[in-house]
Amino acid sequence: MFDFDDLSTFVEVADAGGVTAGARRLGLPKSIVSRRLKRLERALGAELLTRTTRGAALTEAGSTFRHYAARAVAELEAARDAVSPEGDLVGRLRIAAPLTLGPTHFAPVLAVLARRHPRLHVHTAYSDRFVDLVGEGFDAGIRVGYLTDSNLLARRIAPLSGRCVASPDYIAEHGEPKAPEDLGDHECLMQGSETWRFEVEGRTLSVRPRGRFKADNGVALAAAAIEGLGIAALPDFLVQDALADGRLITVLKAYPSPPAGIFLVRPPSDFQTRKVRVLGDILKECFDDVSPLHRATAR
Repeated sequence: MFDFDDLSTFVEVADAGGVTAGARRLGLPKSIVSRRLKRLERALGAELLTRTTRGAALTEAGSTFRHYAARAVAELEAARDAVSPEGDLVGRLRIAAPLTLGPTHFAPVLAVLARRHPRLHVHTAYSDRFVDLVGEGFDAGIRVGYLTDSNLLARRIAPLSGRCVASPDYIAEHGEPKAPEDLGDHECLMQGSETWRFEVEGRTLSVRPRGRFKADNGVALAAAAIEGLGIAALPDFLVQDALADGRLITVLKAYPSPPAGIFLVRPPSDFQTRKVRVLGDILKECFDDVSPLHRATAR
């Protein structure tokens, strides 16, 4: 008989690539993690990990056992959820959320989750960088915008609208683009090397803008647009105040952005834990009225 904590610890260490990283994910001392791994190896009579200076690598036996251990842990967590008193969620839920929207809009929802389920440990990391849910050991992630092709499983929580904006001073100095193709003649404010999408006569047109000012945070891009550095494509909730008081104006009004969304994503698995499902339900409940996120004053 294998101990549940030993199995789940092994899966975390295997996915993290080492005892130190696994212990960090679990929030446990390395000594406890090492003790659990040794106990599991003794029970199996096989070495699961080869310790190296850079971490740990799965042995052939470890690689085979990890597949079955992960499935067993998922099923045991589901069974534990099912028999929890009054449906309480237990254990730990690690969530990756965007920094731009996270503290203001998602943090209150996660607080509701924690209040309703006092036995659940909710750990959230806020960052606008792309987070590898599998590699970094997250149970789920909240994504805003357009989902890129991936093997992640996604649940749409709410719609989200956006637009291209610029300051009146920028338009007075550089002129206003008449069509998406004109963006090549303008400074564009971007997160990286993303593609901007527009709806044109029932089809989606993709444009690769260029620009010298980049930031991985929507608030920073909105501030740059207000300062007249260029044109930005941003969610309405980030620019509605600046649109209302005239610091920003909408450009390319005839070419709206396709509807985006708020999504809950999780690693691919045949088993969805109840805690991730409940997180999605609470997000959906709290964002049924998403007007503060997508209603802006058109100017």
